Amino acid sequence: SGERVISNVVLMGMGEPLANYDNVVAALKLMLEDNAYGLSRRRVTVSTAGMVPAMDRLRQDVPVALAVSLHAPTDALRDELVPINKKYPLAELMAACRRYLENAPRDFITFEYVLLAGVNDSDADACALLALTRDIPCKFNLIPFNPFPDSGYRKPSAERVRHFQELLTRADVVTTVRKTRGDDIDAACGQLAGRVRDRTKRQIVMSAPRKTIVQEVLI
Repeated sequence: SGERVISNVVLMGMGEPLANYDNVVAALKLMLEDNAYGLSRRRVTVSTAGMVPAMDRLRQDVPVALAVSLHAPTDALRDELVPINKKYPLAELMAACRRYLENAPRDFITFEYVLLAGVNDSDADACALLALTRDIPCKFNLIPFNPFPDSGYRKPSAERVRHFQELLTRADVVTTVRKTRGDDIDAACGQLAGRVRDRTKRQIVMSAPRKTIVQEVLI
């Protein structure tokens, strides 16, 4: 009939899906139900910033594909960029990823990694990232930062993004770079937060510490 078929679903965006656990699980079960949408568990993905207890619950209740918003290879940097790391540091998160794979429909975890110029995009960062995930079957999805006014962060050059990708690929890790769309109207990933706040005239973006801005963009 020419209608577009929904074949893949990803739960991610400006909120943490696993913080709304009961409703997310109910929605997932509806998506997977043969008498409803009938999607494969391999084609439904939940993205999380690293809520370890909820990850363990999900692998028991309705294990679908998993994406983890990583963004940093060390606790010191991730504490700044993704504050939930202070509660569930990288050692606990990596252990939860290994446990999740025991029941996962796919044999790998997807790690989302926003590249911030001069912050987490160096060769050393790539090597630390490989060391951190060396015993976890995974793929990386690199996301060049979408800058917005007063964010305090910059987008890496295309050459730096390619080089970072090559370092991971040379280690035989599948690594993709997300294509940016909508940045010409401030509608790309992370930019809507700044645009909405400008319209509310609360000027939170203008006055907030740099790390607060990135927390909300990256999670």
